[in-house]
Amino acid sequence: MKDKFSDKSPDNPPKNSEPFTDDEELEMLDIQNEQTEQIIQSGAVTTTKGKHIIHCLTIVGQVEGHYILPPQNKTTKYEHVIPQLVAIQETPEIEGLIIILNTVGGDVEAGLAIAELISGMSRPTVSLVLGGGHSIGVPLAVSARRSFIVPSATMTIHPVRMSGVVLGVPQTLSYFDKMQERIVQFVTENSNVSADNFRSLMMKTGELVMDVGTVLDGEAAVKSGLIDELGGLSDAIKCLYKMIDEDKEHKKRESERKAAATRTPRRRRPAQEHVRSRRPARYGERDYPDYPRPQTPRTPPSTQPVYYGGRRDSAASGPATGRERQNSPPQREYGIKASMRRGNARKTHRRGEYQC
Repeated sequence: MKDKFSDKSPDNPPKNSEPFTDDEELEMLDIQNEQTEQIIQSGAVTTTKGKHIIHCLTIVGQVEGHYILPPQNKTTKYEHVIPQLVAIQETPEIEGLIIILNTVGGDVEAGLAIAELISGMSRPTVSLVLGGGHSIGVPLAVSARRSFIVPSATMTIHPVRMSGVVLGVPQTLSYFDKMQERIVQFVTENSNVSADNFRSLMMKTGELVMDVGTVLDGEAAVKSGLIDELGGLSDAIKCLYKMIDEDKEHKKRESERKAAATRTPRRRRPAQEHVRSRRPARYGERDYPDYPRPQTPRTPPSTQPVYYGGRRDSAASGPATGRERQNSPPQREYGIKASMRRGNARKTHRRGEYQC
């Protein structure tokens, strides 16, 4: 008898296997074709199947500047890299950037332009040096928030130089010196190496046969403070994911803080203020609300009888009765004002006449 669990026919597939549908296969093929086209055209790729969507940018060969290099040279054109960095910054789906470096250097101004763009990005960025990061590759490596280097990679540090015909005037040397200071300032601001130490590595003699400078391997680059950590691709991606999570958490806290600041809370008076009277505050009460106020004793209501019918006999006791209040005349001043308001020239009362 044939076991139904051992049957691997299309009608009875294994439990753990989930075959892809036609739509999923077409979607995977579209993604692979798009990534392949990206790699062929620009040497970059955007990964969408990981924990976060990250963009991988490669800087290989020689950084090409204002002059086109021979076709046999492997180059990285800065006019292709700069638009990619702008697109990464302005694309909300891309959450991080990893830069893979294996360069021999190249044009100084083009390399500095790319490095300045990377250092000014708000997205989390991580750089990884593989093979070599020589010359202008040093500013490119330190431009990311976190830099990694494999143990077998090397970095060559040397002063600015130019091959070919140059004008032998003092202004040319001054231009080289200013360009060198720009590189030193950028590297020291984006790494842990000091300016004096970097200049000493740059001007060191005896290590390079036909040049002035220093060659640092992975461990020496980390020890000098030029590179942050020693690690490979998995370490760089793990660090990038951690930076993306921290960046999201920071943005969430900032949005909550701004929402709480814009929300107007309901103002309630303290319980002690409800007992106080609504009279205007005296001088100093607003500035010093807790200062003890003088307690003015309230005068009790008068217990003397009120007479409305004129002078009463001293022997009489008690207040005036209702009939006395009804028959008693008002005071003279009130009678004058009342008669003027009513337009009467004369008013007669029970106990006498008053002329206006």
